[in-house]
This record gives sequence, C-alpha cells and structure tokens, in this order.
Amino acid sequence: MHQYIKPVSLSSCRKCGKPVLPHTVCRNCGYYKGTEVIDVMKKLTKKEQKRRKREMAAKEKEEGKREKSLNMEELSRK
Repeated sequence: MHQYIKPVSLSSCRKCGKPVLPHTVCRNCGYYKGTEVIDVMKKLTKKEQKRRKREMAAKEKEEGKREKSLNMEELSRK
C-alpha cells in the first residue's frame, strides 16, 4: 500500500511546446534538449507529413511575430 504518491511533473518541449515527461524525447517533434533524436516525419504518410509541416511552419511564424513585437527599438519609439 502506498503511503504517498506524487503527481507526475510535466515540462514543455523547447521546440513544439507540448507537455513532455522530464528527460524524455518529445513524441510530437522528436527533439530532446534542442537536438533532433528521432525523425518523426519518416514514419508518417505523405498527407500527415504535409499537415505536420504546415502546423510547424505556422507555429514558427507565430513565434517570429512575438519576437518582433518585443524589439527594444520599437518599444522605445512608442
């Protein structure tokens, strides 16, 4: 009988932001500590590869917009 059970602590993936167990490879993008360990695209069909690439491109585009809005020069102009 367990006297004390801790809840599982999840961290977020650095590349895609999905919740991941600590010290494990992300199942969504295949990255661990910023390096690609597993080629996730290899296992997918063509349609799934295209859809996944579009999702990743959209996510990178959103991150690029966020970085531009935090530029010090633009903030000092306002």
